[in-house]
Amino acid sequence: MDKNFPEEFTEIIKFTPPLYKQRYQFIKDLVGKYKPKKVADLGCADCTLLWMLKFCSCIEVLAGLDICASVMKEKMHKLSPLPVDYLQPSERSLTITLHHGSVAHKDPCMLGFDLVTCIELIEHLEESELQMFPEVVFGFMAPSIVVITTPNSEFNRLLPGVTLFRHPDHKFEWNRMQFQNWALETAGLYDYSVEFTGVGHPPTGMENVGFCTQIAVFVRKYPRISEFSQSEKPTEAVYKTVFKAVYPSLKDEKYLQNAVVSEVIFTAQIIKQNLLDCLMAEHEEYDDDPTERKSKFQPSKNCFSEDLGKLVVGKSMEPFVNGNAVYIPLRTIFSFPKVNRLCGTFEKLCKLIAGKVTLSSDGSAVMFNTERE
Repeated sequence: MDKNFPEEFTEIIKFTPPLYKQRYQFIKDLVGKYKPKKVADLGCADCTLLWMLKFCSCIEVLAGLDICASVMKEKMHKLSPLPVDYLQPSERSLTITLHHGSVAHKDPCMLGFDLVTCIELIEHLEESELQMFPEVVFGFMAPSIVVITTPNSEFNRLLPGVTLFRHPDHKFEWNRMQFQNWALETAGLYDYSVEFTGVGHPPTGMENVGFCTQIAVFVRKYPRISEFSQSEKPTEAVYKTVFKAVYPSLKDEKYLQNAVVSEVIFTAQIIKQNLLDCLMAEHEEYDDDPTERKSKFQPSKNCFSEDLGKLVVGKSMEPFVNGNAVYIPLRTIFSFPKVNRLCGTFEKLCKLIAGKVTLSSDGSAVMFNTERE
């Protein structure tokens, strides 16, 4: 410990929130800013970051890579879809894949990503792997954005018990100058810009040591305009896929049809119940006052809810009762925002519910029995 190190800093430093959560939150904030569709986490370990990112609505593809398959396999179940994902499919598609392999090797499955994250990864690499790392990530994968976090060795003197490295598997830990020199050289070689920041603020009075975790954010300067030559492309996969989950999505016709049919029936049931309540009220009014003769057994506009009243305009869109059947025009159902958003066009609505919902003989209305359900 430094002789000039203040005595009060010899106690354990606690970060709020914990340091790993601050790192993950930094990535989530970056995703919120840039809205990437495809994100890969190199050194994904227990998949915690991937699990957090699966809730980001902009992301459609998530991939994880780690050299230790057992750690991924132990936690990968949390990336599987839940029953609610099937009951209420998202409007976006989402595929999550986990690969077993080294960041020192190139594999075509890692091409085409918008954002690549390397959270506390590089300090675990052997010297030979670290030498290959820039070419694999920045040269071969070449995503739009790369985020690398690593320990700041200058902060270590504030951490009691740390004599050399923070973790026994660390092969090195860089100070700020070493990390920035490496990052600037790498950025220059592969046409990236880079900015430096960090998480884990030092205690008051020790600001000179910098953040506990240092972060470099690389942004590619120019879009990739040429494909890889055949010699540059690996001819076969070198990673082993250990997990893949494809989430139910409304972009899949099967799930879209289920959602539309459910919403159509739900909407029609509401309109039916509203109509029958109105008819019952008018019938009771007729019984109480025989002098009020009604030429048609139809509800007046004010019987409907405010929202329904705005939608039910014109005779062709009015729900009605004929005998023991209630008819709710499809045009009325299509006017409801959620149905309209799901289908897009009236023709698509008719196609999706064909054979799934009981319709009138001419196919223009959903038909129910007048019995209350």
